Amino acid sequence: MRLSQVYQQRIKALTQEVFGPEAHVKVFGSRMNDEAKGGDLDLLVITPLPVERPAVMASKLAVKVSRLLEGRKVDVLIDSPSLERKPIHETANRQGVYL
Repeated sequence: MRLSQVYQQRIKALTQEVFGPEAHVKVFGSRMNDEAKGGDLDLLVITPLPVERPAVMASKLAVKVSRLLEGRKVDVLIDSPSLERKPIHETANRQGVYL
């Protein structure tokens, strides 16, 4: 995974700041390839609680993490009981690694 331990811990903390202490976060996508260069950061937030404003919450986390990573593009996918699950959720869950 192309993220330092410090960044991993900060991203985990930011995720819990935005989504609550019961939220977990996985990194998936191109950041999992140690041979690749650049690329955005794909995050899967897993929360057992309903998310009432998913677009707002995802945007809030994406902005905070992007600032942490000095402007790197961040995509946030949310897995919550209140949201429809799509094939991308299965892929992200299967390929992702918990921070």
